Amino acid sequence: METGASASTLVPLLAGMVSTATMVVLMRSRSLPLDKPNERSLHVVPVPRTGGIAIIAGLIAAALWLRASPDLLIPALALAIASYFDDRHALPAAVRLVMHLLAACIFLWLAAGSSGAALLVVLLLAIAWMTNLYNFMDGSDGLAGGMAVIGFGTYGLAAWLGGNRELELLAWSIAAAAAGFLIFNFPPAKIFMGDVGSIPLGFLAGAFGVAGWQKGLWPLWFPLVVFAPVIVDASTTLARRMLRGERVWEAHRQHYYQRLILSGWSHRRTALSEYGLMLLCSAAALAGLRQPPAGQFALVFALALVISAAMWAVDRRWKRFSAEAHG
Repeated sequence: METGASASTLVPLLAGMVSTATMVVLMRSRSLPLDKPNERSLHVVPVPRTGGIAIIAGLIAAALWLRASPDLLIPALALAIASYFDDRHALPAAVRLVMHLLAACIFLWLAAGSSGAALLVVLLLAIAWMTNLYNFMDGSDGLAGGMAVIGFGTYGLAAWLGGNRELELLAWSIAAAAAGFLIFNFPPAKIFMGDVGSIPLGFLAGAFGVAGWQKGLWPLWFPLVVFAPVIVDASTTLARRMLRGERVWEAHRQHYYQRLILSGWSHRRTALSEYGLMLLCSAAALAGLRQPPAGQFALVFALALVISAAMWAVDRRWKRFSAEAHG
């Protein structure tokens, strides 16, 4: 690779990572709102939150260098601002949902895709769904940050394979910004990202997946497979809670990763295990890009079996733990 090309790749990545890490250091020197433990928490001591501001700062630094298109960044930044107020003042669930849908609408409008009305509605709901699911998975040290590093890193690799330099560098810059935050968020976490970080990352995970599809870099199943650990865990848990008639918008401790920790796993072991599953999903997604439809189906089916087996194992562990706790 030529020196100029190497510099153009490294500068936005370093800008994202260094800006994020520097911002975290500066934020920790100030008095931040604390996430205090309660009956639904997995941590036992108060931890500063709203650290996601640092991720957004890193992303902005990288985006300015790249002169990135605003279709992804404007709604993500708007969500970050709104979510900061949610972190500080706990906005009603209905208000948060409207914000997520509005951000998805803005992205789809700016992206100017040629999809039909029915598909646009599906994409709108999918992006808003992913925005919420990612936020639900931000409940354990290092989990959401590490998944962002792997997920957006995979998007970057796929964009590189497809020859789209803009999306490649933007995806890697998001991964780099998340890595800069993960330095301080990996177990034991010294700071939490809060909604100001998890909500924009969830939006970007969904919207970036749609953007790559619109540009012909990957099929629509690709982002679903890359972020399958997020989607399957959160969606399955929400579906179960709906069937039990619970208020799904309220905080809880029923996700698979939460049950692993409650039944004895450490935050570090849980995070590393989720990273392993995320890497497996990402590798399968990348391998599937070069396969015919039959090969893609076989890969996705095999991956579904692996995830189902992992969920079954966690369910069994949880049942044993619950029986012993109440025995």
